[in-house]
Amino acid sequence: MQNKCAIELKNIRKTFGPVVANDEINLQINRGEILCLLGENGSGKTTLMNMLSGIYQPDGGEIYKDDQQIAIKSPKDAYDYGIGMIHQHYHLVDVFTAAQNIILGLENEKMDINAVNDKVKAICDKYGFNVDPKKKIYDMSVSQKQTIEIVKVLYRGAEILILDEPTAVLTPQETDKLFAVLRNMKKDNKAIILITHKLAEVLDVSDKVAILRKGRYIGTVNTKEATAQSLTDMMVGHSVKLNIDRPVYPNPQDKLQISGLTVVDNDGVRKLDNVTFTAKTGEILGVAGIAGSGQKELLEAITGLYPIKEGSIKFIRDDGAQEELVGKTPMQIRQVGVGMGFVPEDRLGMGLVGSMGMTSNMMLRSWKSGKSIFFNKKNPEELANKVWKDLEVVTPSTEFPVRRMSGGNIQKVLVGREIASNPPVLLTAYAVRGLDINTSYAIYNLLTEQKMNGSAVMYVGEELDVLLELCDRIVVLCGGQVSGIVDARTTTKEEIGLLMTSVGGKEATNE
Repeated sequence: MQNKCAIELKNIRKTFGPVVANDEINLQINRGEILCLLGENGSGKTTLMNMLSGIYQPDGGEIYKDDQQIAIKSPKDAYDYGIGMIHQHYHLVDVFTAAQNIILGLENEKMDINAVNDKVKAICDKYGFNVDPKKKIYDMSVSQKQTIEIVKVLYRGAEILILDEPTAVLTPQETDKLFAVLRNMKKDNKAIILITHKLAEVLDVSDKVAILRKGRYIGTVNTKEATAQSLTDMMVGHSVKLNIDRPVYPNPQDKLQISGLTVVDNDGVRKLDNVTFTAKTGEILGVAGIAGSGQKELLEAITGLYPIKEGSIKFIRDDGAQEELVGKTPMQIRQVGVGMGFVPEDRLGMGLVGSMGMTSNMMLRSWKSGKSIFFNKKNPEELANKVWKDLEVVTPSTEFPVRRMSGGNIQKVLVGREIASNPPVLLTAYAVRGLDINTSYAIYNLLTEQKMNGSAVMYVGEELDVLLELCDRIVVLCGGQVSGIVDARTTTKEEIGLLMTSVGGKEATNE
C-alpha cells in the first residue's frame, strides 16, 4: 500500500542576493516513511528545511499539506501545521526540568506540572524514549537532551519531524536507540526527514533518499535499491573513490608528551583530569568521546588557549631537545619555534574572521612574517585560490565574506588554511563536521599526507567508522579522563562506545 503524502514542495526557490540556494525544487514527503536528505555542502538542504519549519520564506513555489496549499511564515505556523524541526544545537534551559523545557513558550498552557509530567511520560512510553520528566537538564547526558528536543515537538502535536544531523554527538549505542525510536514513530504514521552526511546510517534507517546538488533536486531513490557508492555519485555528479588509505610511517618518534594534564573552568569544574598520552610523528592520533568529554579543552590547552592547573605538555624537537609549553601563550609558543596548526571547533569565533574573505583570512596565518605595515597579498591570494579550487569552496570570489558561506564551506576554508602551513603538529577538532562525503575524503587524504610528511596529527572526530579507518591509535575520553588508548587497526566500534561511557568500569554521565 502506498503511503499518503504529508507534505509536497512544488517549484520551491530561495535566493540570498546573487546566490541561488534552492532552484525550482519539487519534493514529496510521505507519512509512515523516513526520508533522508542528502547533498554536498551548499546544495540547499538546510535552507529547504528551514523554509518548511518557518525560519525562511520561499521566494517562489508552493507548499502543500494533505493536498491543501499552506503558507508557513514563522516557526509557530509550522507547529500549527504539525511540522517540528530538531536542530543540531539544542535550545534548553539547564536549570529547568525536562517537562518545564517542553512546555516553555506554549500559550494557554495550564501550569499543572503533574499533568504535564504524565503527558510527557506517556509520549516517552509510546515511542520508547528513556527520560525522567522531573530531571533537570544539567543532570542529563547529551542523548537525553536530544530526547527532550524530540519530545518537545511531539508534545506540540508534530506529525512531520525534521532532524538535522541527529547522531553527530551520539555513541553507537545511543544511535541504535534513536533509530529504534524513529522506527516506532514511523509505525505511528509520522513523516520523518533526516539531514545527515553519514551514509551508513542513511542505508540503515531510511526508506527513501532525496538528493540535492547545487541547489537543484536530482531525484529520490528507494534505499533498498541504493548503495553508498551510488548515493555519493548522485550527490557529486561523478564517480568518487570511497576508501581511506592508511599507510604506515617508517619511523615514528614522540613529538608531544602530555603528562597529568588537568584543567578547571571558571566554575571550578574539572574539564580534564590527569590526562596522559603521547602523540608521535607520522601518526594520526584519534580522540573519541561523547560531546563535552574534554576534547575542546584538550586541544585548546595544548595550543596555549586554555589555562592549565596541573601537568606538562612537552614538544620534542628533531634533535631531541624538549620545550615545555605549559605557561606559554600561543604567541610565545610560536616565538620559541614550535609550529602548530589548529582547526578549532568554533569556526568563526576562533578560526576565521567572518567579515573577511578567503584571502584576508589566509593572510592572518602569515602576517607576522611581514616586515612592514604593508601586507604582501600575493602568497595568501595564491593559497586562497588553491583552497578554493582544490576543496571546491562554493563562493562567488575569494573576497566574499566567509560568514555568508554555508557552514561546510567555512570549514573548508579553515581546514585548507591550516593544512597548507605544513605544521609539525596539526590539531583538528571535527575537521569534517558538516562536510559532504566528497570533501570529507579529500580532507582525510590531506591529513594522511601530513602524517606521511612527518607531522603529528591529532584528529578529534565524532564518526567512529572514520576514526577506525583513518587513525593509527585512538585516545578515548570520558568525563575529562582517559578511559583507554587503543590500536585503531584492531579495536571495534563497540569497544570504543563502551569506553566513551565509562572510566575504570564506572559509568559517567558526562554532564
